[in-house]
Amino acid sequence: MTDVTPEIPAGRQLVEAYGGGGFKVSGTAYRGSILVLPERTVSWAVADIGELTLESLEPILAEGGAIELLLLGCGARLAFIHPDLRQQVRAAGPVLEPMDTGAACRTYHVLLAEGRRVAAALIAVD
Repeated sequence: MTDVTPEIPAGRQLVEAYGGGGFKVSGTAYRGSILVLPERTVSWAVADIGELTLESLEPILAEGGAIELLLLGCGARLAFIHPDLRQQVRAAGPVLEPMDTGAACRTYHVLLAEGRRVAAALIAVD
């Protein structure tokens, strides 16, 4: 039998569970939305995709070139992200990839296992 569990480098943040209005990341429970970077996770004040701004993403954008891809978990469903905001995020460094929150959690792990410089902005779902 072949083990297909991705090998995640030690010390990296792993989203272990989501739902019920929060997340479990590397053994720590978070209520509400979060920003997940490879080395740390922080609470995020964005509860709805309509609250998303360039400023709300500043903790990730401050990483500069350390993050090449930003996965945006839009909540229960994928949401339209205005092209101006996508372009502003790209000008600051990372490519913004919106998807539903569950898909963002799963994709984050795959990319992290591949050694990609990835972060995730995850809106909590019930």
